[in-house]
Amino acid sequence: MGIQVTVTYPMHVDWFPLWLSLEVATAATLISVALGLWLAWLLANREFPGKDLVDAIATLPLALPPTVLGYYLLVVIGRSSWIGRLWESVTGSPLVFTWRAAVIASTLHAIPLLIKSSRAALESVDVACERAARSLGASEWRLFWRVSLPLARRPIAAAAVLAFARSLGDFGATLMIAGDIPGRTQTAAIAIYDAVESGNTLTARVLVLVISVFTAAVVLLANRLEKRRVSH
Repeated sequence: MGIQVTVTYPMHVDWFPLWLSLEVATAATLISVALGLWLAWLLANREFPGKDLVDAIATLPLALPPTVLGYYLLVVIGRSSWIGRLWESVTGSPLVFTWRAAVIASTLHAIPLLIKSSRAALESVDVACERAARSLGASEWRLFWRVSLPLARRPIAAAAVLAFARSLGDFGATLMIAGDIPGRTQTAAIAIYDAVESGNTLTARVLVLVISVFTAAVVLLANRLEKRRVSH
């Protein structure tokens, strides 16, 4: 009687979701920094009607379930919305179920954290330094870039790093408006879910391990930035 030998080859791990997640998180972080810093400065330095409402709306994505946030995004940028129709008329393709939609979802997932942390950092800047700059004729724009931002750079940098980590792990909102299209919109978080559902434990474990190590490194970096701020 012959002995039958079964050779099991390792399953292939598709790295596309990981690279897409890094690209989406990078784009979302850049957008969050650009918009979030402006809004944080506005909330920290200006009084205007509806300020509390703007603050609440900016914080809302932190409290809303991701699927609810995804539904709102579908309403706002879906093919039946004016934004979606305008985008499609200009580009010839819909905005939803693309990597751009994943960037939008990740941005809304990350920007509230950056706004809250940056606002706190800007409010902690010594008022005497800003007053001295104004007395020397510095404009508000110059004051921000030359005084406020340099003094608050470390906590803002830490907030940007944490925003990157947060956008890297978005799942619910991304799935709602970007979908789960392998090779196009499937991010690492969605790929892990699919791998677990299909029993592909190798892919799930590898992606989980890589994301965990990378996120831990990002958090350590943010903590080091915060410690340097405290020590100074």
